[in-house]
Amino acid sequence: MPKLTSVHHLALTVTDVERSVPWYARVLDLEESHRREDPETGVHKVVLKSAGDGFSVVLVQHPDTDRRCFDERRTGLDHVAFSVSSKAELCEWEGRLSEYGVSYLPPTTSRTFEGSSVIVFRDPDGIQLEIWSEPEL
Repeated sequence: MPKLTSVHHLALTVTDVERSVPWYARVLDLEESHRREDPETGVHKVVLKSAGDGFSVVLVQHPDTDRRCFDERRTGLDHVAFSVSSKAELCEWEGRLSEYGVSYLPPTTSRTFEGSSVIVFRDPDGIQLEIWSEPEL
């Protein structure tokens, strides 16, 4: 049976792509790759790429997106978790979030993934984002 090897991209619906793109680029150090607007549907998409391993985050704005904030209790996305290679890098990300004025919960040890540490924060639409470091051996 063929195996999945990685996540190619993550697409998130946002209420205002022009507000979200600079936030994701600045805070998560992603680089805008390209944009596409479908004149028939009115859907705007912006692809942002990471410099490291090349994963992409696609921000999508639909013309009929309701303007309510994200709520992980509705069916669909609960949160997005990114990983870093060490607790030292996790601390660097904490400094970056603080530098950019992003509200976050300081690193805590996970009860779900024993020994892992996580920082939790939210994007401009309230989508929960996390940065994880695995336990160091």
